Parts: sequence; structure tokens; C-alpha cells
Amino acid sequence: MKRIYYIIAMSFIGMFYSCTSFLDVVPDNVATIDNAFTDRFNAEKYLFTCYSYLPQFANRDQNPALTGGDDIWFSENHQWRDGVQLAKGFQNITDPYFDYWRGTRGGRPLYVGIRDCNTFLEKIVTVKDLNDYEKKQWIAEANFLKAYYHYYLIRMYGPISIMDESLPVSAETSAIKVTREPVDTCFAYVVRLLNKSIVDLPAVLATPFTSLGRITKPIALAVKAEVLMTAASPLFNGNQVHSTLTNKDGKALFNPAFDATKWDKAAQACKEAIYIADSVNVSLYQKSDFKNGFPMNDTTKHIAALRSVISERWNKELIWGSTNNNSWDIQNSSSPRWYPYITNPSGSNHSPTLKIAEEFYTKNGVPINEDKTWNYENRFQLRTATIKEWIFVEPGQQSVELNFDRELRYYAGISFDRGAWFGNGSPVTPAEKPWYIRNRKGEFASIFEISQFSVTGMYPKKLVNINNEVRDGTSYYTEIYAFPVIRLADLYLYYAEALNEIKSAPDAEVYKYIDKVRERAGLKGVVESWNLYSNVPSKPATTAGMREIIQRERLIELAFEGHRFWDLRRWMLAKKYMNSPVQGWNVQQTDAREYYRVTNFYNQTFTEREYFWPIAEIETVRNPNLVQNIGW
Repeated sequence: MKRIYYIIAMSFIGMFYSCTSFLDVVPDNVATIDNAFTDRFNAEKYLFTCYSYLPQFANRDQNPALTGGDDIWFSENHQWRDGVQLAKGFQNITDPYFDYWRGTRGGRPLYVGIRDCNTFLEKIVTVKDLNDYEKKQWIAEANFLKAYYHYYLIRMYGPISIMDESLPVSAETSAIKVTREPVDTCFAYVVRLLNKSIVDLPAVLATPFTSLGRITKPIALAVKAEVLMTAASPLFNGNQVHSTLTNKDGKALFNPAFDATKWDKAAQACKEAIYIADSVNVSLYQKSDFKNGFPMNDTTKHIAALRSVISERWNKELIWGSTNNNSWDIQNSSSPRWYPYITNPSGSNHSPTLKIAEEFYTKNGVPINEDKTWNYENRFQLRTATIKEWIFVEPGQQSVELNFDRELRYYAGISFDRGAWFGNGSPVTPAEKPWYIRNRKGEFASIFEISQFSVTGMYPKKLVNINNEVRDGTSYYTEIYAFPVIRLADLYLYYAEALNEIKSAPDAEVYKYIDKVRERAGLKGVVESWNLYSNVPSKPATTAGMREIIQRERLIELAFEGHRFWDLRRWMLAKKYMNSPVQGWNVQQTDAREYYRVTNFYNQTFTEREYFWPIAEIETVRNPNLVQNIGW
């Protein structure tokens, strides 16, 4: 039975970094393009150069979606991070943060990457010792990368300049000074390239343990689905706010008219991506898939499995995992001090905000402010945990109502003061006694040093592999995994969203794909949950109500994985979500009542112009044909 395996392919990663200069892919250090294509060996190294421009998705200083939104915050000693500056609304046109147009401030130079892809596509036909099958596959990989780099730029900047082929050195100045293309043209171009690549990409890798990280047909189809979902969403489909952006010749770069057929195309792409994923045995990671030597009861195993959806290597749900950087830093920074270490090997500074903690459902599968059985108004009142609640909160200890009677993804995804934490070197079996996180001032998980603590009092537990541990109280052992770029739950929720938009009213097909994700999380279906527990039981019956439910499901299921940042933008909801205070607990306090006082860290603001990146001012000076985005 065929199966796709995704692991951290360190040899492949090494090729990425060893090929960032042409000097090591040509003989005698003669940096000429022709020498780079003299044989199969050097041509493949050039292909790896094309791969090297992929964003480092698990790198907090290269991926703006990890720290540039409203879901993660840092202490004062980490305010220098570009992600924090972006989250604070300090983006600028002089030296933009995460500038993927030029490749500065944490950004990769994607136009250079596109140029290298073009060169590869032009020259690969000259390689003599390469068979036709491999040649077609490599061309398909290069076309995918070229498409993805264009898409990444569109998502950031909106209308971009399309670089379909490299300009010759002899090109006239007028040819070099390119203009931006309308967003519909940009998306159509990306889809054409993806379609071209899909034909010759393999469904599975023939030699996975030497080729891990390379693009397959399921990856390309999943990306195509994401591209078309983005194109169909309000930011790019009927966007009135940015409709006045035009080139200097008056060409409109945004079409203000809504196009319903974009949702049809997105739904079809999602369906095709799900079909190919199923054909190669990609499926939702279930509780029964979690294997561990510890004896665990049903609930603790379920929580462990929900964590492992993200961090278990060779995960059957993973469609595309990032292998061009390891997940050590983000795991280290997401880990609390589980007990009083001799030193502090964990970073403990990647801190979820209170807003995200409130976003997860109750144990009944509905929002906390809708659940008729849950005391929303008193969610910040203290409550003492009983022995029956040991799986979630330390018995006999006080926490706030917010941390009780929540869905299992809450306990798998977020750690809090007095909360249970299973695995990660627990001295006895997790079923008998987990770690209990002590986070008040002076306790072992609290402020260890000025830069190594959770400023909000919470940790994104789901990002930490359950097998990590601190050895001898001094060194942090980390089990590395491929950070998820796209997994099957992502596709299911995309499909539910697209179906909801194309139907006159939600039906069983819409509910089917969101309910698959909810069932894995231990929740009843949408209709049943809202009917039994919500004070708005009719919400799933309307398109608008179901849209809100699907959006929240994505925000919960994919929390801390970098999707929220882009989803809030494509839905044009960032202005709603990111104009509110960043909040957490008062971690400087020892008394429970004082500790659990809601604390404001920053008053975020988000304006219409921030839906898109500015083009660096120097680029618009060098090329007057490049018009600046609105508001910048």
C-alpha cells in the first residue's frame, strides 16, 4: 500500500543551503550558467537552488504569520522582533518588515527565486545525461516553485509584476521597468503554472528517504486549492476598498465586482485535492494512530493525539511539511519549565494571547459566549479543581472558570497555570500523574530570566512534540518534525467554506467536511451541537451563520500554525479582530486572584492599508512604473 512519508530530510536541507551560490555548482569556480547545466548532478543542484527560496515556515523571524498577528505575544525583551513590530502596526515603506519583494528584513528574495526558476526551465533541456521522465518531473517542480513564489507575493502585495521569463542582459530599460498586473491576471497566471506542473509531478516520491521535501502531485493540488480559495475570498473578490488602485496608465488593478464563479472554481479545486490525497492514503490523524509506550486512558490519549497531529513525524495527515528548516526553535520557545531545572534550557517566550484562549469551544462544541450551559459572564472567576478534573487542572488548585469544561483541542493546544501537561519526560506514566504547570511569580514555570517566560501566562502546547524532554535538568532534547504548511484538515475546512458559498443554503455536504474535523476533536456535528447547546440554534441553517462557524473552526483547528494571519486578511476581518487590546494574565503576581486579573499588553490597531505590504520606497524610485499600494 502506497503512503507518503514526510520527515526532516537533513541531507536535502543541506543541499538547499549549499546551493545558495552558483560557485559551488560549477567546475573550477567559474560562475557561468552553462557550466551549471553540463550534467545531471549540477543541474539537480541548481534545482535545489530554486527550492532554497521557499519561506522557512517554522522560523519566527522569517514567517510573518507566526508572530505578526494577534495570536502570539512577547515580553518587552523580545519587542525587537520584526513580527512584533508588524503586529504593532509599525510597518513602513523605507525598510518593510518581511520584505519578500527584495529579500530583506526576514524576507526571501522571491523575484530572484523566480529568475532562477526561469533560468532552470530555459537550460534544463540542454542536459544530456538526464532521462525524459526525470526531466519532466524536474521541470514540473520548477514550475510549481515559480507559481508558489508568485502566489506568495500576491498574498502579500496584491497586484504584482509577473516574471514569466528572465530578461536578457541586453534588454532595453523600458523592458526592465515593469508594471504591476491586475490581481485576476496574477491569480490566473499562477493557476496555469500549477496546472502545468501537476501533469508531471509524481503522486508519491519514488525514493522518499532521499527525496523528502520535494514537491508531489498532492502538494501541488492542495496549493492550487489554497490559491483559488484566496482568489475567491473578499480581499480579492469584489474588494471595493482597494478598487481605486491603478497603474499610471489608468489600468485598474482590482476588480470591484464580485464574481461568484471564483467560489465554484475553488470548490472544484478543493474536491480534486482531497481526492488525490485520499488516493495516496493521506487521512485525518486519529486517536487510534497515536502510539506511545505509556499506559493512557481514553481522554489523555485523545489529547496526546490532537497534539501529535502537528508534531508527529511521518504524520499521515500531512500533505506539505516544511523541510527547509527544523522546528527546534519554535518548540523550545513554546515549552514551559515543567519542573525546577538546574538551568533553563527552554526559551518559554512564544505566548498565546487571551483572545485565542477564549476562541476555543466549550466541551459541547459551541463558542463560550453561546453555550447555554457554560457560565460565560463569570469566566474569570476562580474555581478549585476536583480530583475528577485531574486530566485538565491540578486537583485542589485554583484556576479560572475559563480553563474548565472546554473542548479537548483547548487542552491539547494551550497550556496554562495549574494546567495538566502529559508526556515530555514526566517521571511517572502520564495516566498516573502529568506535569502540572506552576506559573505564578516565584514558581518553577514563571519568570526564570528576563527574556525567558510567557508574558501572557500561556504556552502553545500543540507545537511541542510529546517526546521532547529536559535531560539531567540542563539540556533540552527536541524531536524535530516537518512544520505543517498544508494538512488534510485544512483542505476539509477550505472545501466546507467553498461549498457554503456556492449553495443557496448549507446542506449535508457542507456539514460533512467540517464535521469530519470536529468528530476527530471529540465533538458532535455542527447542527446537533448548535441545536442542543447554543443560544443561537438556527445559526448553521444560514449561509452567513455557517460562514461564521466555518471561520471559527479554522481559527481553532489551525491555531498557531500560521493560517490565522492570512485567513483574517483574505476574509477582510483583520480590521475587526486586530483593533483590540492584546491581553493575558498578570504573571508578576503570586496570589491567584491577582494573577488572574486580565492584563493589557498593547492596544493593537489595524487599518485598511495594512491588508497589503508596501513596496519598498527605493523600488518605486528605481522603477517609476511601480505604483505604491493604497495608504502607503
